[in-house]
Amino acid sequence: MTRLLTAAVFSVLVVAGHAQQTRGAAAPALANPVPVNAQSIAAGKQVFDKYCKFCHGPDAKGNGPLAPQSTHPPDLTDANWEHGSGDGDIYTNIREGIGPKMDMKGFKSKLTDKEMWSVVNYVRSLGPPVTRR
Repeated sequence: MTRLLTAAVFSVLVVAGHAQQTRGAAAPALANPVPVNAQSIAAGKQVFDKYCKFCHGPDAKGNGPLAPQSTHPPDLTDANWEHGSGDGDIYTNIREGIGPKMDMKGFKSKLTDKEMWSVVNYVRSLGPPVTRR
């Protein structure tokens, strides 16, 4: 019984590790299918205000009142993108969350793909221009 449980836990860890590596490699290749325009940016702001501002702050500077105390959400208005700067990276972070402690949970069960891509467009509109990938 113990060997079976150990084998099962090991399998889950291996699969999770592989998924994390794959996610990191595939994310930048994702292209944003939502056109960048005033409508998608406004839609992204609405989603951000409903789901994201509590941790990232209403001005997206990482100073939200409900941010976990053990972490500091990034300032989404600057040029420093620790978790990837491509549209695909940002989308994947929103969809899957950010580990390893998962202080930011993924939103794939709460938001549609279009909503997540609109948030990407909104976040991009806040800071300095970044070359889109």
